[in-house]
Amino acid sequence: MENDTNTLSELPLQTFQDIPTPNADAQQIVALVKEEGRVTGYKLADGRILSREEGVQLAKEGGIQGVGVATNKGTEYLKSLPDGSEENNLGSLPSVSKD
Repeated sequence: MENDTNTLSELPLQTFQDIPTPNADAQQIVALVKEEGRVTGYKLADGRILSREEGVQLAKEGGIQGVGVATNKGTEYLKSLPDGSEENNLGSLPSVSKD
């Protein structure tokens, strides 16, 4: 039975294309940039606003913590790593405008 539990906890991780190791100075995403309900970018704790593509690239370089890279219909995006907490999921973050 333990193997079943381990397999179940690994299932969410299988949806990721890449799970980068964050650098010591990796930033946290504090808000999502949305246009017409779609995520187009990310606001970091240091105040920078990145496009979705820039955010994916920075995450791949270890510059963003708590996220992995997933793909939907050929488009890469960031997704929260499962940690048992709903509070830090990207979908729970506030939205900001690009300005």
